[in-house]
Amino acid sequence: MFLDPALLEILVCPQCRDTLFVDEEASELVCQACGLAYAVRGGVPVMLVDEARTL
Repeated sequence: MFLDPALLEILVCPQCRDTLFVDEEASELVCQACGLAYAVRGGVPVMLVDEARTL
């Protein structure tokens, strides 16, 4: 999974606005503050709270 480092710098969790961490194995962006994981499909993060996976 490749995401532009500049994009990662500006992306935040849409629910709580905290920093996201990359989980390469699961192809997800993870918010540890609210316990949600956002899928990355085809190199595009799906930043929808309704589609996020609960950790």
